[in-house]
Amino acid sequence: NPRHADAAMNMLTHLTPLLVLLLAGSLLAATAPLAVVRPTVSDRDGGVAVPSSFVHDPGETMFFSFQVDGFAASSADRVHLSYKLDAFDSHGVRIMEPAAAEIEETLAPEDKNWKPTVRQEIVIPPLADSGNYKIAISVTDLIAKATATKEVPFEVRGRRVDPSDTLVIRNIHFYRGEEDREALSKAGYRPGDAVWARFDIIGYKYGDGNAIDVSYDVSVLSPSGKVLYTQSQAGADRSQSFYPKRYVPAVFSLATKHDTHPGEYTVSITAHDGVGNQTCEARQSFTIE
Repeated sequence: NPRHADAAMNMLTHLTPLLVLLLAGSLLAATAPLAVVRPTVSDRDGGVAVPSSFVHDPGETMFFSFQVDGFAASSADRVHLSYKLDAFDSHGVRIMEPAAAEIEETLAPEDKNWKPTVRQEIVIPPLADSGNYKIAISVTDLIAKATATKEVPFEVRGRRVDPSDTLVIRNIHFYRGEEDREALSKAGYRPGDAVWARFDIIGYKYGDGNAIDVSYDVSVLSPSGKVLYTQSQAGADRSQSFYPKRYVPAVFSLATKHDTHPGEYTVSITAHDGVGNQTCEARQSFTIE
């Protein structure tokens, strides 16, 4: 019936734009943009994610992972991605060599929900400063010619050693024993005791490859100012590292004699910076009671 045919054609004409819109919406929903998803920081291999408020320690190994979503597959169901992973301290300095690799897979029909997973261990430098650090990820879909990035922040709480533009000795403290972690509130010893001291050297310069050349001499002065003991090159740190060593922690010990006279004695420390051609001295007193 021509009349019925015309009515059917009119109905199809009115429905066609709606069908096109529905199909386009379905296609857009199925094609998500390339993205880095499920970034996870754990304190052990295969462990659960730590909360974002978790505070990490210098020297700690973090176990980091992430997945990639929204990637394209070729007509042969081939996936080809590349990624680069960096980690930076609170001053924007890299704490590790960048990790980079490619991911190539051919998907099977049962892999429709598959997402590539990347795992990377990140070691926080042993002498890291406190601050807000970050992991930076960049993923490129080599088939779709698309790139996605993501930054994952984390907090580090390090030991405080005030920075300096020039060579300086800081935080001279005395201890009762080698393994003690708490410094003596009053540096008092008895004749025959071992005197332990720790201090930090900072403000030295760096050579190629973050090379440092730091050494120190130690002298002990009597209450009258007479030099009783001197040790040149009592300690040294001549090393290189990917991440610049922020400061040099140092320690020395002195064995007193049983007949040492009571009084106030002075430790004189002279630090040397071989790269920056700098020298500095610091003194701290202790008593024999």
